[in-house]
Amino acid sequence: MTEPAEEQPTDARARLLSVFSTPASEHGKGWSKLWDEGDFLPWDKGTPNPALVDILTDRHDLIGPPTIEEGGSTRRKRALVPGCGRGYDVLLLASFGYDAYGLEISESAVKKCEEEKSGNGVNYKVHDEKNGAGETKFIVGDFFTDDWFKEVRGARKFELIYDYTFLCALPPSMRPAWSLRYSQLLAASPAGNLICLEFPTYKPPSTGGPPFGLTSKVYVEHLSHPGEDLPYDGEGNIKADILRRASKGGLERVAHWQPKRTHEIGKGTDWVSIWRLR
Repeated sequence: MTEPAEEQPTDARARLLSVFSTPASEHGKGWSKLWDEGDFLPWDKGTPNPALVDILTDRHDLIGPPTIEEGGSTRRKRALVPGCGRGYDVLLLASFGYDAYGLEISESAVKKCEEEKSGNGVNYKVHDEKNGAGETKFIVGDFFTDDWFKEVRGARKFELIYDYTFLCALPPSMRPAWSLRYSQLLAASPAGNLICLEFPTYKPPSTGGPPFGLTSKVYVEHLSHPGEDLPYDGEGNIKADILRRASKGGLERVAHWQPKRTHEIGKGTDWVSIWRLR
């Protein structure tokens, strides 16, 4: 798929633009409004992304098992899905043995998550009977504040964080805060892994959003320099400096590939990247 219009028909793009024609600080209210109305959720694909299923199944060489040794005992790793939507990926992570947290700014979205859990939770089969399923918890909160931490059990660090259709929902001005937040939330390497499913890479950044068009360079530059304002050109493309060293608190990309499976909208254009703290 190469034409952005195939992803969002003209009327859908117009509706999104009308909701998000406000300052970036007001966008959270826009997402809440869409969830409250419930009749226009174009990002909701109805299932977890197959790319995440394959990572959890086949890439233990990168992300390790869903448990970790700590203080002489074994505990489940904590996983976080910001902007979790209806919670499909959170329930999937729990079925693989993680204690999984889904974060949404909308109370209506969290109610949808609980409905998905109660109505379809049995369909998320436990992957390993020996490890069993982890817990799931859906939280109403702002990713960029600390208020929601009170709902998290244990340390305020996560061994696995999954970003899909979250960065692309944020206006470009919020990318420095996005990268800084991940550097704060991710557990130390090598236990901590940030999984980014890069989308939509086919969409020119100049077309605006949400969803805002992204390239792999956006992830590389911002996650290598968390919290820093980085230059973009007039078309919305990030200006990469290959000679610039990563920041001391930056993340390092340890793997990058195109998934064999993903949602239909991203086939042939989605990329997976795995990141760790340096």
